[in-house]
Amino acid sequence: MNNVELFENERAKGYNQFVDAWIPNYHYFLDCLPKLLSKTPVKDLLVVGCGTGNEMDRFVHSAEYWSITGVDPSPEMVSQASDKFHSCENVTLVEGLVTDLSIEKKYNAGTLLLVLHFLEDNGNKLALLKDIADRLVPGATLVMLDITGNKNQIRQNLKVLRLLLPDGLDEAQISNRLNRIENELYPVSEERISELCQEAGFEEPLRFFQSSIYMGWLTRKK
Repeated sequence: MNNVELFENERAKGYNQFVDAWIPNYHYFLDCLPKLLSKTPVKDLLVVGCGTGNEMDRFVHSAEYWSITGVDPSPEMVSQASDKFHSCENVTLVEGLVTDLSIEKKYNAGTLLLVLHFLEDNGNKLALLKDIADRLVPGATLVMLDITGNKNQIRQNLKVLRLLLPDGLDEAQISNRLNRIENELYPVSEERISELCQEAGFEEPLRFFQSSIYMGWLTRKK
């Protein structure tokens, strides 16, 4: 996959503060993950784009024992996650892409949070979803969170997002970020998300969550 988005230097160091400020109900969503995947018969989880390990942390501290594999192409993000989970024998971190994972190993659940909108819909989104599907058992649940919507939806929900931002953020930074979301990232419509999932080998996804521009989806490997 080309043009992989890497979080490095200050962007990597400030990632956790960034998501706290810019994703309303982010921690609520993460807290839901172990519950959403609680019916998974074998607790073997693939976390794609694991970043600093925020969602992995929920599974590490859940009531049930999960075997967790996190993969991310950004060395600095993986380093932060490694510091966080260095004493956790049930956590494996891979610096790289999903394609670097063995095709023989199949996982029983997966997460893909805040990744797809960085990939162009020129085959890159579909390729990632297919790579994930290839590494899941049939019936495995995939939870996704992404910036989603057509141009008008994104524009209108960015106005909502601005209202929900915490006090004290720099106005110039707010404007720059909102402009980047609208003009430099690659969100697609809900209809397109459904098409991509089904073409990649998943069932039609269910939207179960929305907070301004961010939508959460549940789907299953066919």
